[in-house]
Amino acid sequence: MINRRVFSVGLGSTLLAACSGGTQTTAPASRMRPVPNAGWDAWVAGFKTRAASQGISQTTLNRAFQGAGYLPGVIERDRNQVEFKRSLEDYLAIAASDERIETGRQMMVRHAATLSQIEAQYGVDKEVVVAVWGLESRYGARRGDVPVVSATSTLAYDGRRGAFFEKQLIAALQIIQAGDTTPDKMTGSWAGAMGHTQFIPTSYLAFAVDHTGDGRRDIWSEDPSDSLASTAAYLARSGWKRGQPWGGEVGTVSGTPVAVLQPQVPGPRIAVFRNFQVIKRYNNSDSYAIGVGHLSDRIAGGAPFQASFGPDATGLTLEDRKELQHRLTAAGYDTQGADGVIGNNTKSAISGYQSANGLPVTGEPSVALLRRLGG
Repeated sequence: MINRRVFSVGLGSTLLAACSGGTQTTAPASRMRPVPNAGWDAWVAGFKTRAASQGISQTTLNRAFQGAGYLPGVIERDRNQVEFKRSLEDYLAIAASDERIETGRQMMVRHAATLSQIEAQYGVDKEVVVAVWGLESRYGARRGDVPVVSATSTLAYDGRRGAFFEKQLIAALQIIQAGDTTPDKMTGSWAGAMGHTQFIPTSYLAFAVDHTGDGRRDIWSEDPSDSLASTAAYLARSGWKRGQPWGGEVGTVSGTPVAVLQPQVPGPRIAVFRNFQVIKRYNNSDSYAIGVGHLSDRIAGGAPFQASFGPDATGLTLEDRKELQHRLTAAGYDTQGADGVIGNNTKSAISGYQSANGLPVTGEPSVALLRRLGG
């Protein structure tokens, strides 16, 4: 998804990787360690001259590139991305799962004072800030551990968007030079998105804030305060309107919307307001913005969407698919969770069951398979 989303503040990649049926692949850890590469070495030598002309000191360059190197796993991820085309129902099953809602409510309690301060200062609903946190990094559980200098330099040298990633690398060096973090602590996703709410370096420079007052805008700390405040600052400066909704299911939200969306038929009709477009500044995807908005509503105690999505093309509803996953796992074919989203893990489990029971191996769910497993 980097081809569409890297120009937003973050990537939200953990959401796509978190479903039990997920298809996103992860490069082996060994491929995320530097390897010798003469081409990268030569590119870095030239880059250092360009960086120096933009105010990056020799001391910063020496510190930043000590131990840095070419990461083959980053290029593998860039070259082998899958364009996810999930239905809204599947997306919401992941984005607003019971687990994500409950954890979000726990985080609201744990960080109540900080979130109230942030809401008062920036005018962005604290539940929305927490929902972004939940989608971007599972509330800080998946912030990424790839060295950002190595990742962005690898992509600038050998990637498809060299100029863009060189700009991110310069921004990363400016962050280090300002003393906000150190090269060893500056880690993130394979594409350079950093911290609890996955800021790319240029977005960090533009929007990150020091909420704790310790002199550093530390989005890498275990303490999420600076990250959450930075997210609120980003949304506020992008045009968030205090006291206005993002949207909601038609009939449950008042006011005159800017549009009414129905991304999936059958499915809920969703009235969206100006703040919906502001969320899309964070990630330019209707599904993402609906996911953030709906998760924020659920964290605040709101109800699920009332309109039914109905059965899918196989005749199975979301609850049917969850039950199928439960039954497959109980039969010894682990689907790695039961969120109702049919992806590689579930298809592999189905194939294993079919093969072991003399059935045609399709890897596809069906009403007949659900019934057979019911016995």
